[in-house]
Amino acid sequence: MTVAAAWRSLVRAASILSAVLLPALATAQETPAPAGPTLQAIRDRGHLICATADPLPSFAQPGSDGRWTGFDVDFCRAVAVAIFNDASKMEFLPLSGDSRFAQLQTGTIDLIARNAPWTMRRDTGYGARYVATSFYDGQAIMVPQSLGFVSAYELDNVTVCILDEPEQLANLREFFFGTQSTYNEVLYEDREDLIVAYQQGLCNAVSASASYLNAVRRALPEPAIHRILPERISKDMFGPVIRAGDDQWFHIVQWTLFALINAEEAGVTSANIEALAATKSHRIRRLLGLEGTFGPPIGLDRLFISNVIKAVGNYGEIFERNFGPSTGAAVVRGQNALWSNGGLLWAPPIE
Repeated sequence: MTVAAAWRSLVRAASILSAVLLPALATAQETPAPAGPTLQAIRDRGHLICATADPLPSFAQPGSDGRWTGFDVDFCRAVAVAIFNDASKMEFLPLSGDSRFAQLQTGTIDLIARNAPWTMRRDTGYGARYVATSFYDGQAIMVPQSLGFVSAYELDNVTVCILDEPEQLANLREFFFGTQSTYNEVLYEDREDLIVAYQQGLCNAVSASASYLNAVRRALPEPAIHRILPERISKDMFGPVIRAGDDQWFHIVQWTLFALINAEEAGVTSANIEALAATKSHRIRRLLGLEGTFGPPIGLDRLFISNVIKAVGNYGEIFERNFGPSTGAAVVRGQNALWSNGGLLWAPPIE
């Protein structure tokens, strides 16, 4: 056999082999990986059980019809869509701070959308894993607009209502030590007391997490006449938490959140996602499931990201829905803006 003939035979053999193997390989790539213990339990049950550690306006609150809405609830719905392509297949539970880790460990719940702030002790000591940061927060100070303060560094001769908690007190005292300004503390044991005291004029400033101060401001008769000063005197990171020991479930929750962030960064919204089907952008085609197979390796459908965006929108849409002007007490994106817009919000690329 001549060299040319041998080469032709080799090419024909390779062509036949490709015709057999490539479709099989494509089918294998499209087939979701076997479900791990958490995903299988959720599918057997027929719905996701999701919770939040602290019901709070804008994050999680029940309506008059008993239906829960908020930032945390929307994230839970996103995960339900990733699994079932159905946002309604989700049960939402509010938890007290004392029971959240035990219920997670025992499998009573599958996911906490927002736990107490992420710390080393919470991340390593309770059989739980923080997945990623979905909301950046921190202790802040709110004052009436009439005082004319636009920065916490301007505060002087103020009376501050604050919880009698070591960490919050230490943050406040360290801040005012740094500014060398005069202030007085009015201490309370319960957060609800802060609202009452502030409304009754027992203090002309109140200090708590910025997310809680936003809830307080929303509850006041005229939210617009109160200002949450822009500085944060602590750093708090909130995000979904799962029980330790199930890497597949960790990746499902993690990449659902990352998909929401990446979609906002790429400009993919619930309103335009259908129109983007013809796009040539590889980045967007991966989000839409038109290129690559990113869902099956973690046990999900190839189109899981597209399904999530269609159902709940991207991160920016969720933020706007729950913290935007329509709430009556809009929250500036600030730290929760995309990294490309001066914020801290960032996600690894889908590739």
